[in-house]
Amino acid sequence: MLVKKIAKAIFFIFLISVSSGLSMAAGDDAPAWLRQAASASVPGYQKNVPAVVLLDEQTVTLGTDGRLVTVSNYAVKLLTKEGKSTAVARAFYLVSAGKIRSIDAWVIRTDGSVKRYDKNTVLDIISDPDDVYNEGRLKVIDASGEVDTGYVFGYTVVSEDLPLFYQDTWLFQGRLPTLVSRYTLSLPAGWKAASITLNGPEVKPSVNGTTYTWELRDLKPIPPEPLSPSFRNLAPRIAINYSPDSATQSVNKAFSNWLDVSRWAATLYEPQVIIDDSIAAKARELTEGKATEFEKIRAIATFVQNLQYISIDIGVAHGNGYKPRPSNLVLNRGYGDCKDKANLMRALLKVLKIDAYPVAIYSGDPTFVRAEWASPSQFNHCIIAVKVSPETKAETIIEHPTLGRLLIFDATDPYTPVGDLPDYLQGSKAMLISADHGGLIQMPVTSPEFDTLERHIEVQLLDSGMIAGTIREKAYGQTSAYFRREHRSLSPAEYRKVIEGWLTRGATGAQLVKLDTRDRPSDWGFDIEVEFAAARYGQLMQNRLLVFKPIIVGRRNGIYLTEPQRSNPIELESNSMRETIAYSLPAGFVIDEIPEAVKIDSQFGSYSANFEVKDGKLLINRKITLRRSIIEPARYSEVRNFFTKIMDTEQSPVVLVKK
Repeated sequence: MLVKKIAKAIFFIFLISVSSGLSMAAGDDAPAWLRQAASASVPGYQKNVPAVVLLDEQTVTLGTDGRLVTVSNYAVKLLTKEGKSTAVARAFYLVSAGKIRSIDAWVIRTDGSVKRYDKNTVLDIISDPDDVYNEGRLKVIDASGEVDTGYVFGYTVVSEDLPLFYQDTWLFQGRLPTLVSRYTLSLPAGWKAASITLNGPEVKPSVNGTTYTWELRDLKPIPPEPLSPSFRNLAPRIAINYSPDSATQSVNKAFSNWLDVSRWAATLYEPQVIIDDSIAAKARELTEGKATEFEKIRAIATFVQNLQYISIDIGVAHGNGYKPRPSNLVLNRGYGDCKDKANLMRALLKVLKIDAYPVAIYSGDPTFVRAEWASPSQFNHCIIAVKVSPETKAETIIEHPTLGRLLIFDATDPYTPVGDLPDYLQGSKAMLISADHGGLIQMPVTSPEFDTLERHIEVQLLDSGMIAGTIREKAYGQTSAYFRREHRSLSPAEYRKVIEGWLTRGATGAQLVKLDTRDRPSDWGFDIEVEFAAARYGQLMQNRLLVFKPIIVGRRNGIYLTEPQRSNPIELESNSMRETIAYSLPAGFVIDEIPEAVKIDSQFGSYSANFEVKDGKLLINRKITLRRSIIEPARYSEVRNFFTKIMDTEQSPVVLVKK
């Protein structure tokens, strides 16, 4: 009897052990969708492609309660060691309106074994470490330290949130090649959806009742290339609108055109322009003694620009990401985000009877916003349009068909004075918010002559090859904004190192003797004066020939296109540079060889360089002008040859010979 009990006990323990082992194995097994994705045949790619996305799938379901439930499945196979960084799962959510129901990840090793990452491996962090007042958070599973070439990493995220608008987007790929990319939207009865395809041929959905599925397969990698558009403007994507048959259920959540968007946004902005005694007093204080309209606008703009930037994103999911704080509150607190600054500036200008309008824009990519999809979600920044009279002149004034002359200004960028506009905003499509007069407008592009650098160099060349001289630079427009940002954001020691680095890139071993700067924001300028010396700039050969490169320093934002072929378009900014160099030549030496004059003209730019000897000096004049352009890959050789010829000219030597 005792033996039987012991045997039963042993058998029971054995069952528990087996059961536990099976449970553990099941827990560490990959789901069927991931196993299927991992079994796919992978094409051959170039060795610089680190990984391939096997499956990128999102299924979105709108419930009758108005909440969206999204299931995301993603699988990637590592092709090289560099692909390890792709083995990370990230899930974004807003604290006030959403949650991550679950996040799970798996690694399938090359031997077929599986490691599962459950909720105990999840990190929950703020989405922007520099913004503590932000409702956005991320749940993260990082497996990058436990994967290797040939491994497959996959994850599933189930999230829930309330849609602010009845709109969504799906980017079919990032830079990695993608075998299958799929987006599915399931709607309640009585709802419908429509899509717009961007960056490629139309992708039509397959429709089953009120379920819509968009799918693409075998997408090639998008390689990073210099001066290339963002991959978001290269990869195919869809913009989706969905709505119920009853228009009353979609008020402020669906938009048929840009006027609808303007009217919606105006209801958020207009009530926040509050003028009280503090606003009126500050406007009068700032503009006291200012005679012209432009001087008054500039005084207020400078004040608002210098307010501390702090973003407090609370209630974003309920529209507060688009709603500024009351203008008097922003003034009293002394800080705000982009829309708060624009709103305060509007209030201060209104005291002076100058009208101004908020402008929603996308910061960072002038070609991102698409006119064919009316949606406030295309914007991430707010600037301002100030109505001005004909007496005010500036490069950033546009003519609006109903509102007249509008001066465009970014009250957030502390380095770009009023009358100029950051280059990453120029040429953008943006939304003017003015109820029935609002809509999509085109941002101005400053001329190359406005965004320019004037450089004058005087240098003494000794018979030993040593040079010593002075470089004087006057920068205007966005070139001056770049110089201003560099100067203000660095300590004096750090700034000096930057200038020394710029010198030594052109003149090896150059020493910075003296450095002076002068900021001129009132006329969009910034000046730099450098005294320098380089002991062995010229090469003395057989005590008879003195050889040196006549171009001492280059543009700090030089363009280098070295690849023989190109996949993506080329984006060029609008700017220009004019340089004169005067060499005082050593006694007893005469010119034996100088570079030939060069003149190049194209649709996107021009370049000229002239070399002449006059009164014992070598005089050099060169000029480059670039116009804002997007150039297709088929014309890459033309662009490459343009900059190659410039580089060849600037590397050509001067040869002096002793008499």
